[in-house]
Amino acid sequence: MNPQAKLVFNISLLLGTTITISSNHWVLAWTGLEINTLAILPLISKSHHPRAIEAATKYFLVQAAASTLVLFSSMTNAWHTGQWDITQLTNPTSSLILTTALAMKLGLVPFHFWFPEVLQGSSLPVGLLLSTAMKFPPITLLYMTSPSLNPTLLVTMALLSAALGGWMGLNQTQTRKILAFSSISHLGWMAIIISYNPKLTLLNFYLYALMTAAVFLTLNSTKALNLSTLMTSWTKTPALNAMLMLTLLSLAGLPPLTGFLPKWLIIQELTKQEMAPAATIISLLSLLGLFFYLRLAYCATITLPPHTTNHMKQWHINKPTNPMVAILTTMSLMLLPVSPLIPPII
Repeated sequence: MNPQAKLVFNISLLLGTTITISSNHWVLAWTGLEINTLAILPLISKSHHPRAIEAATKYFLVQAAASTLVLFSSMTNAWHTGQWDITQLTNPTSSLILTTALAMKLGLVPFHFWFPEVLQGSSLPVGLLLSTAMKFPPITLLYMTSPSLNPTLLVTMALLSAALGGWMGLNQTQTRKILAFSSISHLGWMAIIISYNPKLTLLNFYLYALMTAAVFLTLNSTKALNLSTLMTSWTKTPALNAMLMLTLLSLAGLPPLTGFLPKWLIIQELTKQEMAPAATIISLLSLLGLFFYLRLAYCATITLPPHTTNHMKQWHINKPTNPMVAILTTMSLMLLPVSPLIPPII
């Protein structure tokens, strides 16, 4: 792709996100979401592979439907209350439609079907954008409207997301699909707490984005698109693969790594809200995710060639690794000790 065109699309992504997260009016927020959708489409389909074109088409249709619902929800609310302010979403029907729209935007169950397919059709850097940057505007809208949303509906969707994200990821061999299902189960953790402590949702999202960025950039530097390629990458970059294993365990939420921090705070908050059964169920469902993270970690570090798996032989290129990987990986592993600083903020 032409570097100037790429720059224009990246700036548009930044602009769309900034407009949405800084707006108070529904129409401005909707405009930002539309700019985002239109800017990412050329990046998804830039390889001209039929699967990439299919992914871009699916993404466009889902996001267009979700944006329409956002506009419909805000218009219904304005019709009943005369308010276009995002925080003044008081009509129950509007908040129900908005929950549906943002669940479609994010890929929460039961509107998750598009996400693994779109991620599988994209390259790893674009997959990283779809998993992190593209989810930030809808999360901020959820954050701003959280007092008006239906907690029972959100908790139900969250538990279903954690369950399906875990179960459907178990049998996957493609790393992008595994990360897509991982994203769905993490969204479950964010949605369950949004009605009770929205700041915890944002904290969870930031740490999830940090760890996912580390995993995507590591996989991009080893060009590992499936498990069989991942098995042979140990001999090329042993240190990077060892770090990948630890980052995956952090994503799974194992102490003493960073990923344990949001899960710990969310379980604590749910218990305070007398929702111990929900906390127990979502904790048990995270074990499903732990299984496929361990499987990825096993393939990355413990399986050594020669073995009988059929795979494409990769050239051993001494290309320097992206320096961001080192920073992101370190933060993915070592932020747990800062947890005493967090409760005063939340």
